[in-house]
Amino acid sequence: MKPESHKKNVIVLFSGGRTSAYMCYWLKRNRTHVWNMIFVYANTGQEHENSLDFVNICDQKMKLDLVWIETDIKQKSESNGYKIVNFNTASRKGEVFEDMISRYGLPNKDFPHCTRELKIEPIKRYAKEIFGSDYSLALGIRVDEPSRLKQSKTDNEKLYPLAYDHPKTKGDIINWWKDQHFDLQVPEHLGNCTWCWKKSDRKLWTIAKDFPEVFDFPKRMEAKYPNTSNYERKDTRVMFRRYRSAENIVAESDKDFNVFIEPTMHQGTLGILEDECADECGSFQI
Repeated sequence: MKPESHKKNVIVLFSGGRTSAYMCYWLKRNRTHVWNMIFVYANTGQEHENSLDFVNICDQKMKLDLVWIETDIKQKSESNGYKIVNFNTASRKGEVFEDMISRYGLPNKDFPHCTRELKIEPIKRYAKEIFGSDYSLALGIRVDEPSRLKQSKTDNEKLYPLAYDHPKTKGDIINWWKDQHFDLQVPEHLGNCTWCWKKSDRKLWTIAKDFPEVFDFPKRMEAKYPNTSNYERKDTRVMFRRYRSAENIVAESDKDFNVFIEPTMHQGTLGILEDECADECGSFQI
């Protein structure tokens, strides 16, 4: 793709959720005349299958010409790369996630390199190859998420269309999707990586109670890669907060707790995150 020199070069980050999908829809119809846009989705291999279906349908219905990217982890003496995949060839069993763990160790709150290596870095490598250093990033962060609107003087410019150009709240987004002929068929607590360690305990316990098989992958990773070497030190890691393992999370789901119920328009809880990190992978900061 040869960019038109008079237009602004923009990488549009599609996270796979409703908000970023709507952002793609709006930008495609309202910014094509002034932006050279490339719509990009970074796959980790641990998203729900219905998330991949949703991404694929959005790509087709909205005519995004979406670029599916996965990280390409190299040996420690080499620089990592990226690879272009598609809906059919995208990792679904955590292959690229395990590649990342094999080099950098298990991710957790103290070592949050999964977002960096599975999303941020491969997209930056791709963007640099297409646009050099002359590009901006459009992120699906809404007007009702002010704490997530970040800008750095040294990074590429961040664009927040749904916060400034076309302000939308979570309620606006949900109402818009109600009028569409298709929608994301994934419960909120299973969104993004299904078992993500950034999710609240209540979400994780609910997932473990209803879909215990989701934790098969993190269990296997913790068993296979308990020790890792970084910066000349060795440690033993687990992935979940308060030094808990996937086994711990599943065991804890047997106790009494308030099961996570997906927010609705009538519950008055739209836009409330529990204790997830503010920069969770749904619309990560590059």
